[in-house]
Amino acid sequence: MTPGATLSGIGAPRAASGAVRAPGFTLIEMLVVLSILALISAMVIPRMMDGPSTTELRSAARQVAAGLRFARSEAVAKRREARLMLDLEHQSFFVDGDNRVRPLPRGVGVKLFTAQSDLVSDKMGAIRFFPDGGSNGGRVTVFAGERKYEVDVDWLTGRVAILD
Repeated sequence: MTPGATLSGIGAPRAASGAVRAPGFTLIEMLVVLSILALISAMVIPRMMDGPSTTELRSAARQVAAGLRFARSEAVAKRREARLMLDLEHQSFFVDGDNRVRPLPRGVGVKLFTAQSDLVSDKMGAIRFFPDGGSNGGRVTVFAGERKYEVDVDWLTGRVAILD
């Protein structure tokens, strides 16, 4: 055999210039594939993320719990009944005697379970606290899709707890 000659099919593949090429992908090929994956994920992921994040949902539950605790402390401190009014249509709430309306994050749904006497309408209701710290009891559920947090008020003690 002459020097520089090779047997066909044996050894590493040769490029047209005669240089040996290792098997695998080039850097350019990898960059093209990664950029295509980035474009696809940029289009698909936002469509899957409808509604608020879990952090925003948890924050909404904490806001409601803070409002309920504030209403309870107002009832005990001022020795009179206090209510947290929940507007289901506008996803907001306020405490009697406090002019600040606190909106919940956009995309968060709200449900109210309370005493029949504290339902003002089908879109507005309240949880009432008494001067001894007790309450009429109830539950506010904040939700987005299948995810939810329940803010529970014990009727006897007025204790407010967030349940997953």
